[in-house]
Amino acid sequence: MSHPFRHLLTVMKHRHLVIKHGWKMGIFFQALRHDLSKYSYTEFHLSAKYYVGNHSPVYEERIRNEYFSSICQHHSKRNKHHWEYWTDFFAGRVLAKTMPYKYAVEYVCDTISASKTYNGKSFTRDFPIEYWRKYNGLYYMSQATKAFICWCLERYQESEWKELKKKSTKAKYQEIISCYPNVDIIEQLTPYKKLPPLK
Repeated sequence: MSHPFRHLLTVMKHRHLVIKHGWKMGIFFQALRHDLSKYSYTEFHLSAKYYVGNHSPVYEERIRNEYFSSICQHHSKRNKHHWEYWTDFFAGRVLAKTMPYKYAVEYVCDTISASKTYNGKSFTRDFPIEYWRKYNGLYYMSQATKAFICWCLERYQESEWKELKKKSTKAKYQEIISCYPNVDIIEQLTPYKKLPPLK
């Protein structure tokens, strides 16, 4: 059964939180554009169909359709705060480019907001970083992006928004990205085959 109204309320609640958190982290105008593709026909009707209320319709679509998600395919390549947007494939490798600052911050706001949306009154500041620690090993993100997001979520756990003001957060981002390559080359997808050279 499709639940368009319930899904709409969830999307609106989530977007409101991202905008609110984006204001706190200095990306208000960026946050205003958050997840607008969710209102498109392609994403909305499928998300309403797979709506369950306590987790993403993307996950629900995957487990019901041999793990392939049309929602995710449409969404992740249209929203630059998703790590999938910054991945490419070349010669058997995954290339993970470091997210620009404003999108990495939007990702942080998205993670915190999604945790609040799906956990409701049981939410605590521990939830976002615990979720991140559990699942980030499955993401093809650059080392720099991962290090920055982890730093932000740890600061949020410790003191909410107190240490996540734009000036200090941007300085930390610059410090972190200076320690890593801009693009990580990930070669562990085909462990039983010899990969061809990059050039």
